[in-house]
Amino acid sequence: MSDLAPSSLREHRPNASGTDASHIAREHFAFEGEARELPSERDQNFLIAAPDGQRRLLKIAQHGEEPAVLDLQHRVLERLAQTPIAARVPVVITGDDDGEIVAVAIEGREHLVRCFSWLPGEPLATTRPHAHALLTDLGALLGIVDRALADFTHPAMRRKLRWDLAHASAVVHAHLPAVEEASKRELVERHLARFEADTAPRLPGLRRGVIHNDANDHNVLVRSSTADQIVRGLIDFGDLVHTTTVCEVAIAATYAMLDKRDPLGAAAAIVRGYDRENTLDDGELAALFDLIAMRACTSVTISAHQRRGEPDNEYLGVSEEAAWRLLELLDTIHPDLALATFRAACGREACPRSARVQAWIQARRGTFAPVLDVDLSSTDALWLDLSVGSSMLAELELADGGPDGLEREVERRVARAGASVAAGRWNEARPLYLGALYDVDGDDRSEARTVHLGVDLFRPAGTPVHAPLDGWVHGLRENEGRLDYGPTVILRHEPEPGLVFYTLYGHLARPCLTTLAVGQRVRAGEPLATLGDASVNGGWTPHVHFQVVTNLLGHRGEFPGVAADRDADVWLSISPDPCGLLGLDTDRPAPAPLAAQRARHLSHALSLAYAAPLAIVRGRGTHLYDDRGRAFLDAVNNVPHVGHAHPAVVRAGREQMAVLNTNTRYLHPLLAEYAERLLATFPPSLEVCFFVNSGSEANELALRLARTHTGARDVVVLEGGYHGNTGGLVELSEYKFGGAGGFDPPGHVHVAPLPDPYRGRHRGEDAGERYAEHVREVCDGAPNVAAFLSEALLGCGGQIVPPSGFLERAYQHVRAAGGLCIADEVQIGFGRVGSRFWAFEEHGVVPDVVTLGKPIGNGHPLGAVVTTRAVAESFANGMEYFNTFGGNPVSCAIGLAVLDVIQSEALQENALRVGEHLLGGLRGLQERFEMIGDVRGRGLYIGAELVTSRTERTPAAAEAAYVVERMKDKGVLISIDGPDHNVLKIKPPIVFSIENASRLLAALEEVLGESPLAR
Repeated sequence: MSDLAPSSLREHRPNASGTDASHIAREHFAFEGEARELPSERDQNFLIAAPDGQRRLLKIAQHGEEPAVLDLQHRVLERLAQTPIAARVPVVITGDDDGEIVAVAIEGREHLVRCFSWLPGEPLATTRPHAHALLTDLGALLGIVDRALADFTHPAMRRKLRWDLAHASAVVHAHLPAVEEASKRELVERHLARFEADTAPRLPGLRRGVIHNDANDHNVLVRSSTADQIVRGLIDFGDLVHTTTVCEVAIAATYAMLDKRDPLGAAAAIVRGYDRENTLDDGELAALFDLIAMRACTSVTISAHQRRGEPDNEYLGVSEEAAWRLLELLDTIHPDLALATFRAACGREACPRSARVQAWIQARRGTFAPVLDVDLSSTDALWLDLSVGSSMLAELELADGGPDGLEREVERRVARAGASVAAGRWNEARPLYLGALYDVDGDDRSEARTVHLGVDLFRPAGTPVHAPLDGWVHGLRENEGRLDYGPTVILRHEPEPGLVFYTLYGHLARPCLTTLAVGQRVRAGEPLATLGDASVNGGWTPHVHFQVVTNLLGHRGEFPGVAADRDADVWLSISPDPCGLLGLDTDRPAPAPLAAQRARHLSHALSLAYAAPLAIVRGRGTHLYDDRGRAFLDAVNNVPHVGHAHPAVVRAGREQMAVLNTNTRYLHPLLAEYAERLLATFPPSLEVCFFVNSGSEANELALRLARTHTGARDVVVLEGGYHGNTGGLVELSEYKFGGAGGFDPPGHVHVAPLPDPYRGRHRGEDAGERYAEHVREVCDGAPNVAAFLSEALLGCGGQIVPPSGFLERAYQHVRAAGGLCIADEVQIGFGRVGSRFWAFEEHGVVPDVVTLGKPIGNGHPLGAVVTTRAVAESFANGMEYFNTFGGNPVSCAIGLAVLDVIQSEALQENALRVGEHLLGGLRGLQERFEMIGDVRGRGLYIGAELVTSRTERTPAAAEAAYVVERMKDKGVLISIDGPDHNVLKIKPPIVFSIENASRLLAALEEVLGESPLAR
């Protein structure tokens, strides 16, 4: 029977036991160990594990296997042993009499047996995540394999094999009757018909060679670490065959695409790596998509047939359901889009026909008819900034003006500029496209389509729209729905034989849908339609969206007008810049690389977050947005306390800035009102305010108050403490002077142990008392104590919640030594802890001085010191205190707005409720993942400490860094804290919602389950 025809594997497959395998390994390959059977299709594979940890792979071939086929595998491995990937493929272990193949009898039949070195690693099938870098590494490995075998020959290499995609048509036809469900048969038949019509005839003209032919996700071994993921090994060379070389890429890409939400992205990563090592030509790239579909068709039809004969063999259907899902998804992808994606992955023009179209347009620039009622080639257009970071859009959003507001603003700007038309740019990332209509799924997270593929021309509703050159009406459609095109016209142009492209006109008035007809001839300058108003054009400000399209990818009355940033190179090639056809000159220079510009002009001591830094240009509520419109849930920035760009806070600052901003040498009602409102949140004894610009300045002033009041100089601080970036405060911040680049602190600084009840020196019920005793000891050893400076929750110490009784007893010891107690609330105040407005209140203490910063102004530079009347009066000793900017009217207006929002939106209560949800979710994850050693916090100030061993409580710094990077990949921003950099820090704006918290927990659960963190 031909291997291309349906057959059962049962009659030829060996049936050795583990005992048999151990015996064979010992008797024929001198290797003693316990055998464990591994999944396989037609052979039997056993892992033989010796007591000393050494391992071998024993392969028992099916009955009747030709020795020449096994020799083919060995000679290929011999060739690959001479390449840079030698360590990533198995080595043949010699058996009896130096032979590589041993014949043994199993249940009365002869089977050929071989032994190989064991390659460590986790199968790609169970590895998580499948990062594109990992898939690119796999593609590169396969490229090296095929390049090394390009001139390889062997008598058995031209065997007929049903898994050879060159025979896919015959194999699928032969096995298709086993697919019982009609809709599934029809799905396979559609892919098969396209393959036979478009690709199969071209295969004989493509290069050929010996390929591995089965880089499925069970034959690829991965080494995962927190530093990287690489392909550790390629195994099972049993399907080696001489065939069309690009089939190697198709097979690997098929398995990489299984159950991916962005399958083309996964396939493109394989293609990118392969092309880097073994260049793919245009014909190979053109065949690739259909070959991928045919591998999936081959897999599902063979599996369906084999399940009839061996319904109990689970391995035979290991990928079947995923392959069916892939086939359904491939059925929705236009082959030309796949080709463009693969070309872009290889660094080539995604849509090569676009270059000819652009050249033709540029050669005739200025000769085309105006699209609107003004000639844009002779009129200056006003370019609008509609980008993610647009201040105009931010102002309109703040005013909540909607489309009418934008329309009025465009008219105002056009009139002020003396222009006749406003324009919106091609290849501009915008924040305007919201909702399911514009979302695309991804393997780490969904992403909005933000990159604009056309040019917008803004004119009043009713303005005529004209064809710029001769063409035919290709498509007409009413694209209903909010933020869609509304009435849309697509024209087809063929200005010279073989040069075909399209122009799209969106946001028109409805009459064009009846006055035009598909196939109708349109002349240059002929009116097509008029601009629609917001009631018909998708809710937009009146304008025409004008787009050039060089490949409609099967669309007729619509075509994507925006693309996700991840796919922008492909879509911008399919829809090139239309300015030449419009006669427009863009005013936008090429952007300078931000990272290089920063490195040139700023100190390298100024750190950046994340291995691939983010270019953040916009913030709203609990989200940050980068310059390409990607959204990130912000769970780490505690400065925008009531949410990024809160309208009430922005409005308060803007309105006061328009009236007056000056210093405190003049009377001003806002200063008095703000001081009164702020002090009302404190215990009665804290009744005097000083206003400054930052938390650092607040702590500096607090130290001056303490030293003036006590006449002493020494300061007691805690390990892991951080209190500011001035010279004096760095000397008091053990987190700084005790770390990299640090120094021995000056004599007036005295450090008490970090009151850490999890990894610190004291644990248990009396830990608070024992840690406080250390403070007493430090005070006893200090010449003259001026102050004890500490946070009620220690941030840089690792989001530490001090044990019960610590702060109360520590304050008693400090005051007994004559010092003042300074509570640093710069990070943790203003209701963040949920149960209280100030974190020190949770400990049942009242400080002598409290310092405020960060959240006080929601990002505006504002800080404050609050103290007792006695301390304040002792400071008024004749030396004037003055702060140029502290307490200015703008800052006071903003500070008042922050207090108003906290109260009116019940944000302290929100912090408590959402914080409890987060803490509960984290503790649930702690039960599942051993790496989470401790979960702690109050309200929305939370830490999760990662350890490599719960018993030893050893810090997992590399793992914490990995988690933070991967959370960013999933669109969630958290950070790391603690002296050992192993505490996940969660301190979002306190408008953080239950929904936000649930998203964070879901993303964290996925990351903690990934292979680099597996134990």
